Amino acid sequence: MAGEATLLAFDFGLRKLGVGLGNTITGSATPLEIIRSQTRDERFQRIATLIEEWRPASLIVGLSLDENGAEQHASLQGRRFANQLHGRFGLPVILVDERGSSMEAQRRLGTNADDDAVAAAIILERYLDLLSRAVATSCNTASVPGSRTAS
Repeated sequence: MAGEATLLAFDFGLRKLGVGLGNTITGSATPLEIIRSQTRDERFQRIATLIEEWRPASLIVGLSLDENGAEQHASLQGRRFANQLHGRFGLPVILVDERGSSMEAQRRLGTNADDDAVAAAIILERYLDLLSRAVATSCNTASVPGSRTAS
């Protein structure tokens, strides 16, 4: 990803969806909001509004892995969500290991309050860190180590 790009990240959950916003130039990510929706259509309507507003170059989705880095049942749900994002919006979707992001979000918040948007920002920070390391070592950024495509 050459040049400046805005990115939206998602901490996927069946009832809540955390959203983070970031930028490749600043390398920073911030919590944006938590989408609470009764239906999948409502969820995707809100995502469409965010995409229209922020015009991201790519979407980042946290991929749930077990402690050994293997995929689990929740991984399939996350992959399905990532594929739906790509199918509906035609944007590149990158899956990033989300292990520990909710615990880190709770630590940052200092509470057990809703941490989904903060977790999404942490997932995005991880991707931006991987991206900056890949650029620093002149790696091909189309295949950032530690990230996966949504196939």
